[in-house]
Amino acid sequence: MSISFLNMWWVLPLIISLILYKQVLRVFFGVVIVPEDRIGLVTKKFVLFGANKELPDGRIIATKGEAGFQAKTLAPGLYFWMWFWQFDVTMEPFTVIPEGRIGLVLSKDGAEIPTGNILARRVECDNFQDAEKFLSNGGQRGRQTVYITAGSYRINTMLFQVSITDMVRIQESMVGIVTTLDGQPIEAGQIAGKLIEGHNNFQDFDSFIKNGGNRGLQPQVVLAGSYNLNPWAVQIEEIPMMEIPIGYVGVVISYIGQEGHDLTGVDFKHGNIVQKGFKGVWLEPLGPGKYPINKYIMKVELVPTTNLVLNWAAARSEAHNLDKNLSTITVRSKDGFPFNLDVAQIIHVPTTEAPKVIARFGNMVNLVSQVLEPTIGNYFRNSAQDSDVIAFLSTRKERQESAKAHIKKVLDEYNVNAVDTLIGDIVPPESLMKTLTDRKIAEEQKVTYDTQKRAQETRQGMEKETAIADMQKDIVKAQQSVEIAERTASATVKKSEGDANSVKLAVGAEAEATKLRAFAEAEATRARAQAESEAIKLKASAQAEQISLTGTAEAGKILAVGKSTAEAYELAVKALGGENFTRYKITEELSKGHIKLIPDVLIGGGQGGGTSIDGLLGLKLMEMIDPKKPQGDTK
Repeated sequence: MSISFLNMWWVLPLIISLILYKQVLRVFFGVVIVPEDRIGLVTKKFVLFGANKELPDGRIIATKGEAGFQAKTLAPGLYFWMWFWQFDVTMEPFTVIPEGRIGLVLSKDGAEIPTGNILARRVECDNFQDAEKFLSNGGQRGRQTVYITAGSYRINTMLFQVSITDMVRIQESMVGIVTTLDGQPIEAGQIAGKLIEGHNNFQDFDSFIKNGGNRGLQPQVVLAGSYNLNPWAVQIEEIPMMEIPIGYVGVVISYIGQEGHDLTGVDFKHGNIVQKGFKGVWLEPLGPGKYPINKYIMKVELVPTTNLVLNWAAARSEAHNLDKNLSTITVRSKDGFPFNLDVAQIIHVPTTEAPKVIARFGNMVNLVSQVLEPTIGNYFRNSAQDSDVIAFLSTRKERQESAKAHIKKVLDEYNVNAVDTLIGDIVPPESLMKTLTDRKIAEEQKVTYDTQKRAQETRQGMEKETAIADMQKDIVKAQQSVEIAERTASATVKKSEGDANSVKLAVGAEAEATKLRAFAEAEATRARAQAESEAIKLKASAQAEQISLTGTAEAGKILAVGKSTAEAYELAVKALGGENFTRYKITEELSKGHIKLIPDVLIGGGQGGGTSIDGLLGLKLMEMIDPKKPQGDTK
């Protein structure tokens, strides 16, 4: 058994050699095997003889066989005579740059970067995979302008350090503002560099430098998309594109470029208006749309080209907000009353005049604050001082037309069209407003009363005619009664000739009074159909006339009775004698008091000296005193 083991001793070294074949080959034959996914980084430990034993001062990578880190790397494969005591080979993986990213390269060795530069310029070196060629062609140490894109690279990491970063992506409707970190200084008097072509949106930064590009703010912008931009060389600020809505134009104010020739002529003395590309206000404005404007080198002022409404009202503002600082105008009238009024001004800026407006004022806000606000405010304040509040209110239309003409004339001088001037609410003082309101109410009440009066008059007339119609029956009846009375009176006159005059007068007076009473009653009825006051007046008039006529009738009656009585007295005096008639009248008046002056005895002659004649006279007197007592009745 031991003899067999001794005979097989050589198997053990063979197994060990198979396991450690790389080390065996390296020790005995100087063989180095580089796998297909690795790169061999070589470090030379020493040099026994030759001129290039040591690296030059300041260098860390050997390119001519000096001791130290070697520039030349070992690609995947088999290499001989790489003795372990002289060479140290380190296996490193490939440098892989993923999709959507780039690799930034920092060189640890190379020539010095010239003073004033911050990035090393590009040299031919197969994307930094040939370090020896990089150093031989004058590659500079430090951060490189060149980057490597997505892929796998055999990079000598002893010379190059690779940092992976994202590509630059500009979103839709956005624009990238570019600032370069290397290049020539910007020219004096400029705020941005020159416009350089041929650098593929700053992705080829060496071409940008070679063509004379300036460091700092660039006039060129980067549009939407993905870009391989070296952040050590280029910085990007993403901002929205300039959008000019419909109904507006954009007046461009450029802060860079050469001084241009003024295109406005000698009559316009408020700034230069130049051609596109020059410094100043561009003659041709931008129409509606989106534009990739670099906000740091130019400014776009929006100017509305449609009718623009500006409100001088505290609680109202349009969407453009140009009137947000405007408020209700307070004025003072000639009679010392302060009051407020709202004003709306409609203006229009023609497209061709927009650059002049911006050149003169800088923006639309300044146009409003420097021209429109003082012009309109002062006009209405001056206009109010020429009249009192009532006159101002009553002449609103005329003042609006006057204001329109005045403001149009003023705005024409500023290249702005005044379309219309409108006066809104006018708010007079509360005390004065109350007076005006009371006056108006009184006027309206007067109209109302007049209307009511006419209505009452119409109603009175209608009722009067109605009452007259209703009284026709009474009037006919009264007329018939009068005729009957007249005929009765006539019959009575014929019946008694002696009493004819008195009866006729009495009946006539009574008939006339009846007639007048009927007429008065008719008139009174008609008056009651009218207004109460007219009825009272007519009634009073009728009653007065009735009293007058009644008095006249009574006077006539009394006169007739008196005349008849006088005639009777005259006949009695003739028949009795004056003395006897006097006694008779005395006795008659005493008898009215029911006093018995004569005894109820037969009167005859006697001792008293009386005669028979005296007795007869006594009987006659008694008979006259009591005419109803039959003659011869002495009881």
